[in-house]
Amino acid sequence: MEKTFTSKQIAEIIGGKLTGDDNIKLTYLGPPSLSDEEMLAVAFEEEHIRAIPKSKALCFLLPQGITVEGKSYIQVERPKLAMGTLLNLFYRPPEAPEGVHPTAVISPSAKLGKNISIGPGVVVGSNSEIGDNTRILANTVIGSSVKVGNDCLIYPCVYIGDRVQVGNKVIIHHSATIGADGYSYVTQEASNLETARESGEIGKTGRQEIIKIPSLGTAIINDDVEVGANTIIDRGTIQNTVIGRNTKIDNLVQIAHNVIVGESCFIVAQVGISGSAKIGNRCIFGGQVGVADHVEIGDDVMLMAKSGVSKDLPPKMVYGGIPAVPRKDYIRNIANIKAVTQVKERLKKLETELPEKETL
Repeated sequence: MEKTFTSKQIAEIIGGKLTGDDNIKLTYLGPPSLSDEEMLAVAFEEEHIRAIPKSKALCFLLPQGITVEGKSYIQVERPKLAMGTLLNLFYRPPEAPEGVHPTAVISPSAKLGKNISIGPGVVVGSNSEIGDNTRILANTVIGSSVKVGNDCLIYPCVYIGDRVQVGNKVIIHHSATIGADGYSYVTQEASNLETARESGEIGKTGRQEIIKIPSLGTAIINDDVEVGANTIIDRGTIQNTVIGRNTKIDNLVQIAHNVIVGESCFIVAQVGISGSAKIGNRCIFGGQVGVADHVEIGDDVMLMAKSGVSKDLPPKMVYGGIPAVPRKDYIRNIANIKAVTQVKERLKKLETELPEKETL
């Protein structure tokens, strides 16, 4: 069902300054070029502000300092914060009727909280607990002795392995896997990987038996964490993999066994964090960042997209490149590469201008 608010109500909710009609009925959000009379036209960027004169909208959401002649508008100091508040205001949650769908398979020993929703095809294993007000959508599988907290939202086709612990107000998106076995193996004799690490050279070649190392630990997802679609968080080998409170993980992220991620981190798409790495609080990892095993990264570290971390990084720094270095060094390295390329092109040009007998 659509939600409708007046322009006055929206201004009060987001703490904005309303100019014009305070009783405009608003049902949607959108850019000025696509807006109609029921849509609040959001114009924070230059291209959207330029589109205002031709818009059919009756009310606009604008940054401070921008006005619209002859139209109603709401000005806000922090546009992105206002946008986040409005998106939550107009958000329509996925359909999740209260109760257990008749096709769900629930172990008799499982404990189900109050006001829950368990969708079609869901499996809940023995001795698992599902907290109050939690919604589990279609075809999700929850193993044995799993604990899922209150007010969680678990989208379709999620897998949560045995003994995993999920806190309160956690969101897990489609097809994520929490608690798969870690990628851990050993060979009878030293492998090429081991000898290469020690000496930088390949050792003996030939067939070796590869022995799987089981993962006896589990994964712990703390309160207010969000896990993106198709993300994998492996269980620990003998200790637990832990995701700290309020951390937000994007789609297609791989977090390996024994990894510890701190609180309030942002981990963007296609990041890979290798086993036993330790990530501090409030870290931000851009897309496709790679972190080597057993690396420790301090609090408040920001890694630029595609950075490769091969050693410990101290806190409160911005890093970039492969291997990751402080941002100012990374930018200097890029500038040096460009300068060397320009010098090389100039030398080639000079060579072509020399007489043939003088060419080096």
